[in-house]
Amino acid sequence: MLSATVRRLLTARENKFMIPADVVANVQESNNLEHALLVLTKIGYAKIPVLDSDGRFKGLLSLPMITNQMLGLDGIDTSVLGTMTVRDVMERDVATIKAPYDVEEVLRLLIDRNFLVVVDEKNHFMGIVTRREVMKSVNYMVHTLGEQYSLTPKGK
Repeated sequence: MLSATVRRLLTARENKFMIPADVVANVQESNNLEHALLVLTKIGYAKIPVLDSDGRFKGLLSLPMITNQMLGLDGIDTSVLGTMTVRDVMERDVATIKAPYDVEEVLRLLIDRNFLVVVDEKNHFMGIVTRREVMKSVNYMVHTLGEQYSLTPKGK
């Protein structure tokens, strides 16, 4: 459990944690893999959110998920890219957080992930909280803690 002081310092920059949906690259679950390959290649991210036509979060897509479909025993077959959809290969079992989110839960989940998907109560995609943005807050906290608080060891 986070101390009240640490929670207060971390959440001082909480409004900067989430990158809003309108600036996060994504693909639709109905897009073919050729389109998804182009998006992932152009943006250079490891994984991107997959949405349905109503903006609800459905899963994540990575470049290896697409390239694995092209690799065969005899070589690379790119013809599958036009016939398969994102829905066919995306990762579906993805941890999400709901806004407003708890900073302690965010810290715990970001240990094993580069970002967390933020959704509303109807699963509409709101944005992502990245490990990078949270680490900026941790950096801020450790550099300003001594300016705002006097730290003394317990028991002395």
